[in-house]
Amino acid sequence: MFTRRTYQSDSFSKYRAGKSTSKSKRSVRDHAAAPKKVEKPRKPESPPMGSTLTSPIVTLCVGPGQRLFAAHEDVLSTSPFFAAICRGQFLESASKRVNLPEESPEVFSSVLEYLYKGDYYPRLLHNKRRNAWELEDTVDNDGVRGAVESTVYHPTTEQVLLKDTVIYCTAERYGLDELKRLALRKQGLQSGIQCSTILASARYAYANTPDSDSKLRAHYLALIIRSRSTFKRSGTMQMEMEVGGKLYEIPYPSLPRILC
Repeated sequence: MFTRRTYQSDSFSKYRAGKSTSKSKRSVRDHAAAPKKVEKPRKPESPPMGSTLTSPIVTLCVGPGQRLFAAHEDVLSTSPFFAAICRGQFLESASKRVNLPEESPEVFSSVLEYLYKGDYYPRLLHNKRRNAWELEDTVDNDGVRGAVESTVYHPTTEQVLLKDTVIYCTAERYGLDELKRLALRKQGLQSGIQCSTILASARYAYANTPDSDSKLRAHYLALIIRSRSTFKRSGTMQMEMEVGGKLYEIPYPSLPRILC
């Protein structure tokens, strides 16, 4: 169970009307010396106002193995998908139990972590020295830092896919737009991905998102083009294009010449 952090706003009296104060004038030099602001990730969808995590607990059975999760109803209801379930007849009223047999337990754990904490492991961290965003590293028992595993086994497709892609598609179903943006941003920071994993994940993404989702498709096109030298050496893209599919129904006629 994840704990939810609460934040108290400043008292209204702090901003009570009083004597007007004149703003200090700043020179052109002061403006020029002002540090450049770095864009921060947007805040996630918040639980309903007044929620104190005392709402009923909902049990969720996830995946073919029916792995059990528990979450507060108010937290789950920030997703339109779960809000409809909690209001409707799909929720077993006696036990407040929801069955999600086609979901990946590992992916659902990340979604639940996001709903409670606003992020999921590995977290998105800001490197002040480089003034850039990056993913946190893992540290093993020997204190050695290493990259976090970027893939996950998907039980329904029986394939190894990019974890952030599966999270993105899950967020699409659950109506969590901010989670979609976060997942896409995190996936853009991954590197060293195998060609077969990229293509399998692209097929999964195209099959589980609407055709109008241009951001996801642009992301995968950029990822494939960025890895074009690897694709050329392996001949993977040529074989995939001969098979065809939605992945190649794209408005870029020069792509086959670039990649093959």
